[in-house]
Amino acid sequence: MEMKPNKDNNALRFPFPAAPAPGTLTDVAPGVKWLRMPLPFALDHINLWVLDDGDGWTLVDTGLNSTTTRDTWTAIFAGPLKHKPVKRVIATHFHPDHIGLAGWLTEMHGVPLWATPKEMKTAHDTRDLSMERISTLMTSQYTRAGLEGALADAITTRGNSYTKGVAPLPETFTAIDPARVIAAGGLSWDVVVGEGHSPQLAALHAAVPGLLISGDQVLPGISPNVSVRFVEDIDDNPLQLFLDSLARFRLLPAETLVLPSHKLPFYGLHERIDQLTAHHHDRLDLVRRACAKGATASDVLTAMFKRKFDPHQLNFALGETLAHLNYLMATGEIVREQTAAGVDRYTTMSSPAAAA
Repeated sequence: MEMKPNKDNNALRFPFPAAPAPGTLTDVAPGVKWLRMPLPFALDHINLWVLDDGDGWTLVDTGLNSTTTRDTWTAIFAGPLKHKPVKRVIATHFHPDHIGLAGWLTEMHGVPLWATPKEMKTAHDTRDLSMERISTLMTSQYTRAGLEGALADAITTRGNSYTKGVAPLPETFTAIDPARVIAAGGLSWDVVVGEGHSPQLAALHAAVPGLLISGDQVLPGISPNVSVRFVEDIDDNPLQLFLDSLARFRLLPAETLVLPSHKLPFYGLHERIDQLTAHHHDRLDLVRRACAKGATASDVLTAMFKRKFDPHQLNFALGETLAHLNYLMATGEIVREQTAAGVDRYTTMSSPAAAA
């Protein structure tokens, strides 16, 4: 099969020139089908996977809880998947575009949801957050970051957006054990756990014929968001977890066909992991420079991104900024002190301000 050239990244090769049209499926390997669902964001799609189990289908990820996604699934079940029943749904992780319709699909077909325990706990905890709790937690994070002026819009815009994007979840689920192989699509899939982007992402690797359903952990062209979420400990270190996870994925064979949740399937797993690692280390160098004379998280965010964000995007940018700051605090390269106004200020250990 002719590879699609990549004008931006010659290290990667793309065997499929385009994504499936809405409501259609593309065979990417024997027993593995690819479909795409729309998203109402700047990143306007998610790739989903259907595994042919002979007497039925296994669905990997679900799309967002929306009328458009439900209608598309309904058309697919009446069309290309109509001859066999759905047997189970696997969610790679808790984010709404991946688990949003898990409850709807499992109830419709009377089948189990498979996910890792940490992802399911996070999904339930996030969905159950009250507006009062959201307001309290976001106020603390934004105030400490020096972004109090953006707080009201952030809270108003966000609300509990997770409940909008995720249908009620099933009361029970089948826990994915990372130590156990999953048989699906006529293949044996090892579970490779990704961390940092989410707590316990279940990527699926079939050594034969050499496939990786990577979720959001390894994407071409973009880096997944690695954030300190406002609902988590202020000192969490998700970037360290993410980089450690990438090292695990690099143990997979170089000629693995990566089936990512966004953009196109590609070859070049090792090269992409190296690029993602380098990207974050470049970001860390930028953060070190920004903190040389002392800076708030708001200052560092501006240095990292150099553009304005709407309230929704600002939440992700702040989380990413804090992840890089926390990584450097964990290595002992920067220190954090709180001003009388309750704003955190970060300074590199080698700077005069830190030594004083």
